Amino acid sequence: MKMPVLFVGHGSPMNAIEQSRFTETLAGLASKLPRPKAVCVVSAHWVTPGTEVLAAAQPRTIHDFYGFPAPLYEVEYPAPGAPSEAKRVAGELEVKPDETWGFDHGAWSVLRHMYPEADVPVFQVSLDERRSMTRHLDLGVELSNLRDRGVLILGSGNIVHNLRRLEGDKDAPPFPWTLEFDSKVKNAIENRDLESLAAPEVWGKPLAALAHPTLEHYVPLLYCMGSTTEEDAVTYPYEGFEYGSLSMRMVQFGGESKWG
Repeated sequence: MKMPVLFVGHGSPMNAIEQSRFTETLAGLASKLPRPKAVCVVSAHWVTPGTEVLAAAQPRTIHDFYGFPAPLYEVEYPAPGAPSEAKRVAGELEVKPDETWGFDHGAWSVLRHMYPEADVPVFQVSLDERRSMTRHLDLGVELSNLRDRGVLILGSGNIVHNLRRLEGDKDAPPFPWTLEFDSKVKNAIENRDLESLAAPEVWGKPLAALAHPTLEHYVPLLYCMGSTTEEDAVTYPYEGFEYGSLSMRMVQFGGESKWG
């Protein structure tokens, strides 16, 4: 059975320990998706010069943020790694296996809601800072065979992510440009417009720069798009915004739709 692919807008690290409609949706995902043999996370928070694959047998929990309440730094996510699968990916893609990284919050803040028992093996693939957007998409294509091996590909970022324009209120209404960019990306996903998705400046450079002053939160979506085809139905387990300038949209590719 071919596994679906999931993109999650993970937002603030506080979503790891807070309860909301967003986290309740994450918690319900495990019962709506086939149980994976492993999860391959492509996170906005692991950027390297060259692509790397986390091959540690017991990855550490990384608290890669600052200025948050103490309880957030006490969270551990002790899921096992998937070293054999990670090393196979490293060999197939001719990329570097790494055992020093761990689970960054782009991974564990999502997975602790989906698989709270931390009983599903997890590994990560880094974002190569030297790749073009099209080459990120191409690497997603190369990762697509993971789906046939029972691995859930999870892209973790945000379709709109501008920390410089955050409002103080989590429930602040989204800026017009937040809504516009999110809508354009959604439309491009549904029309499988890979060319535009790999060059979001086509929607206007000022708009793209507002939505993403830097692109690392956008790029995981390209891995999800690359690892899927037009035969994969597209659904949205969650749609919403936080702090005015974050899109929290989740996108599911493939699998039976159980949302609504």
